Amino acid sequence: MIIKKLSLLNFKNHSEKKFDFSPQINCFVGNNGVGKTNILDALHYLSVGKGFLGNTDLNNIRNEEDFFAIEAEIQNDDSEDIIKILQPKEAKKVIKKNDKTYDRMADHIGYLPSVMISPYDSNLISDSGESRRKFLDSMISQTDSEYLFDLIQYQKTIQQRNALLKYFAKNRTWDKDSLDIYNDPITKFGTKIFRKRKEFVQQLNPIVQNFYEIISGGKETVSVIYESHLLDNPFDNLLKESLERDRMLTYTSKGIHKDDLLFEMDSILIKKIGSQGQQKSFLISLKLAQMNLIKELTNKTPILLLDDIFDKLDDHRVSQLIELVNQENFGQIFITDTHRERTENVVKKINEESIIFEI
Repeated sequence: MIIKKLSLLNFKNHSEKKFDFSPQINCFVGNNGVGKTNILDALHYLSVGKGFLGNTDLNNIRNEEDFFAIEAEIQNDDSEDIIKILQPKEAKKVIKKNDKTYDRMADHIGYLPSVMISPYDSNLISDSGESRRKFLDSMISQTDSEYLFDLIQYQKTIQQRNALLKYFAKNRTWDKDSLDIYNDPITKFGTKIFRKRKEFVQQLNPIVQNFYEIISGGKETVSVIYESHLLDNPFDNLLKESLERDRMLTYTSKGIHKDDLLFEMDSILIKKIGSQGQQKSFLISLKLAQMNLIKELTNKTPILLLDDIFDKLDDHRVSQLIELVNQENFGQIFITDTHRERTENVVKKINEESIIFEI
């Protein structure tokens, strides 16, 4: 999958921008605040239908404008597709492929897989389990469309069960039979999600370990561990055992919506003992492993989005990363940097064609 052309209209700080890309390496250089990261965010939209910075779609419309539009020409094996994303202020977001609107946003996920490595990744280590669950869900959704459907159904059913628990508490009433209606769908979808998460992490972990060893020099061992209530108890049992607790709390306290990923170094959480350099090396290893696994499971090479990461790495780690890029054939790469000379030196070491865009 290669993005050949990109057009932006009223997207964030860009009133109008057009790019013709190299099929290999594309670099955006310029001072802070000129909108380099926003271009990567637009590419992320093409992949998963939303930005990676967590802004609402409406907040990505340029000031005083009524809409934003992103359009791209994408080489897909032996054919070309046009992807268009339109977000009006007063209407729903629309994603089209070759002028045909997707019935569901989920139908687009997986068409153009992507992996983003950015300074914001540090939140995966420091934040709560919710950010790591979202990261895990995003990874699997790009490889398995059924997973995304199951996840949407599960979340919808949990919300309905929680709403009923709150209704009972507010009205001082109780009807166990009404609540039990949700047990079967929650168990069905939740168990499927659990199995896929468990299998995915089992596949991901050794790849992370391998990349970390290459980037860091192998002085310590890292691990990605899947943590879930379902590891010890079937879902239907969990719901029965936590019924009284859920009634008191007025929400569903056990289930895959409480899952987490543990990032460990030498069997201790990396956020407790890892230096800044070790944590950065781990996060890059995690993202490269994500890319490797998506490629293996889908036979599609994801686009790689590198946001300002050379500024955060020492020379040794930059060299190791470049060596990996050369070895692994990562496909089309997009890089942002504030220093043109540094960018030129980096891309010279990668044996690929490159274009540098001044922003």
